[in-house]
Amino acid sequence: MPDQSGRTVLVTGANSGLGFHTTMELARKGARVLMACRNPAKADVALGLIRAQVTNPTVELVAMDLASLDSVERAAEDVAGRVEHLDLLVNNAGIMAVPHGRTADGFELQLGTNHLGHFALTGRLLPLLLKADEPRVITVSSGAHVIGKMAFDDLSPAENGYQRWRRYGQSKLANLLFAGELQRRAGGRILSASAHPGYAATHLQEGQGQAAFQVLMNIGNKILAQSDAQGAWPQLYAATMPDVIGDSYYGPHLMSLRGHPVPTWRTPAARDEPTAQQLWDISEELTKVVYDF
Repeated sequence: MPDQSGRTVLVTGANSGLGFHTTMELARKGARVLMACRNPAKADVALGLIRAQVTNPTVELVAMDLASLDSVERAAEDVAGRVEHLDLLVNNAGIMAVPHGRTADGFELQLGTNHLGHFALTGRLLPLLLKADEPRVITVSSGAHVIGKMAFDDLSPAENGYQRWRRYGQSKLANLLFAGELQRRAGGRILSASAHPGYAATHLQEGQGQAAFQVLMNIGNKILAQSDAQGAWPQLYAATMPDVIGDSYYGPHLMSLRGHPVPTWRTPAARDEPTAQQLWDISEELTKVVYDF
């Protein structure tokens, strides 16, 4: 990884898993990293661990809950009061296959957190990004985007018949559509790329359904999965390496499950520009955040 001295970075979901290791490695290379976290107690613990492992890190906490547009707005205002520009935004935080729920604003919980929260955050931080010399936005998706389909006619489904894995896939598809559309709309002023961790053992696998399924998940984490530190490699590559181009997508090299980061495949649905444009327009309408390039 190139030296990151002089870069100012914000990482969402920075207190655990991929976000924690992304934060630590960027700080180790000299970046100033703002850790956007929902849980203050867990954030304090993570900050202490980074300070114990990295020499003189420049790391600070930002309180933010992606499931609340008011919280996202307050966090963006907090960041704007601390920094003059933002070189890198890593839209990392997410929830996976949780039971039916809604955000503070009434959105389906997974789409509201994984996509709409990040859409609003990126839009509110846009002025700071545009002040940087070579700004990047990295949005973390998942191989599960292959099971996703944008249900524009039913974005806020009822609990009855709720399919949590399909809704997770939709949110991860939305991440890729957003990353591509951001690159197109920014017109070269921002480098927007995406990444996925492959099969990485993180806290997201905890509590994923019935006991038998959880046992299988635990076995898979021990035998097949790579560590969460390795799972962060693709997004770190996308965030820092000089050969990264706009609308690229990185994942592990070995069957997209584990290994070193390489440009990777996404479904045709994740490249569909009319769908991306429709998602963008709906996202602006729902979040009331309009991007001004």
